[in-house]
Amino acid sequence: MSPHSAHLLAHAGYGAIMLAIAIESLGIPFPGEATLIAAAIYAGTGHQLDIALVVAAAAAGAIVGGIAGYWLGRSFGLWLLLNYGRYIWLHERRIKLGQYLFLRHGGKVVFFGRFVAVLRALASFLAGANRMGWTRFLVFNIAGAIVWAAVYGFGAYAFGKQIHRLLGPVGGGLGAVALLIIIAGFIFLRRNEKRLEDEAERALPGPIRTPRGSRFPIKRARG
Repeated sequence: MSPHSAHLLAHAGYGAIMLAIAIESLGIPFPGEATLIAAAIYAGTGHQLDIALVVAAAAAGAIVGGIAGYWLGRSFGLWLLLNYGRYIWLHERRIKLGQYLFLRHGGKVVFFGRFVAVLRALASFLAGANRMGWTRFLVFNIAGAIVWAAVYGFGAYAFGKQIHRLLGPVGGGLGAVALLIIIAGFIFLRRNEKRLEDEAERALPGPIRTPRGSRFPIKRARG
């Protein structure tokens, strides 16, 4: 850890940890995980940070940021997809398919996405945009945040600077697995798109609507 980072952690403390992770969980590129690891290592070297409070602050930041990201996605994400999805070949049947897949597998995305860099920033927003149920999202968001904060926080506290050597292969492995899952999922969707779209239509009949009271007009995509 650099002297500058240590100085910031010493003075800003738990609030800075919570804020950094909340920003990342909101969907904004920010070194939230790096902040957690740095704070845990700092606590492990005998400084004034308490590791239990570091983990609690990280979990709280992840939960709060995830909730904010979810409501941003729920308020604006669907509107963006319906208005501009056609530019990336997302017509309404495909958008509804995304909602259907989140209905069935959204909990897994929210929980395990916490451990994968890109998904950690986007999972909550996508859950909101795809109309994942609020209660279900909240349960998986809280569970994922607590487990992630505990694993990385206590792990860094126990292993100190060696955590980078230990987590490097783990992170690379998770990234490779995530990439393989994404590729396999894309191939599966392409081969079964029509059938899955029909299933989605049966499960979610009728036109897609933005949230009640939305002031944003919808430009229906064609094709």
